[in-house]
Amino acid sequence: MMGVSISVAGASRAFGGVYAVREVGLDVPPGELRAVIGPNGAGKSTLFALIGGQLALDAGTVRLDGARIDRLPAHRRARLGVSVVFQGARIFPRMTALENVMVGAHTATRSGFLTAALRLPAHARSERLIASRARASLDRVGLAQWADRPAESLPLGQQRALQLARALCGRPRLLLLDEPASGLRTGEREHLAALLAELRSEGLTMLLVEHDVGFVMRLADRVTVLDLGRVIAEGSPAEVRADPAVIAAYLGDHQGSAA
Repeated sequence: MMGVSISVAGASRAFGGVYAVREVGLDVPPGELRAVIGPNGAGKSTLFALIGGQLALDAGTVRLDGARIDRLPAHRRARLGVSVVFQGARIFPRMTALENVMVGAHTATRSGFLTAALRLPAHARSERLIASRARASLDRVGLAQWADRPAESLPLGQQRALQLARALCGRPRLLLLDEPASGLRTGEREHLAALLAELRSEGLTMLLVEHDVGFVMRLADRVTVLDLGRVIAEGSPAEVRADPAVIAAYLGDHQGSAA
């Protein structure tokens, strides 16, 4: 996978006159796993939605490999390789696990509505390719045996893994993960950590929001800390752990544990 650089400058977004994100700056080089941490209400999920295009900026810019994308709708950003896995299991319950993952590749296929409606050979070839890619993505997240089962029958942990498989099926260049380890058992967390480390070794750029500080600190290359919508610290995991402002605002006596 070829990662991209992501640069956020002066990003601000308010709701009802209250800023959820205010003048946030973030520069992540290709292939880095950047963690974004902070207490509840710090603006982490809002920042992800601003990068992914689910929310519009009030001010600021978002650039992908130097090109502005903040004026593009979410589906256009997805075509450029921006994929967001939001907190909470978001699945299509009446579809199988495999069909759920295949949805993630729709931006990569060249078959349009007409080829699908007429069942032209190009559509059939595209569907076979996407199904193969989807099965590989399911296998990668440990869900190969669930492929043909209804998605709604999967336990919560597997439903969260299903969302990650769907994102990977779209071959992202920038992957934003909003609390992917939340609700997972120990073994599932270890599998997720190993997968993220593998994706980083392949060059994928990732932004990770996670409340489990220990999980974050052993995976992240660098950490950005938000509090009340502003960046209060940034650095290596060791530097952030020792920052007095971060300890006061967030870490406290929760270092190394879930917060």
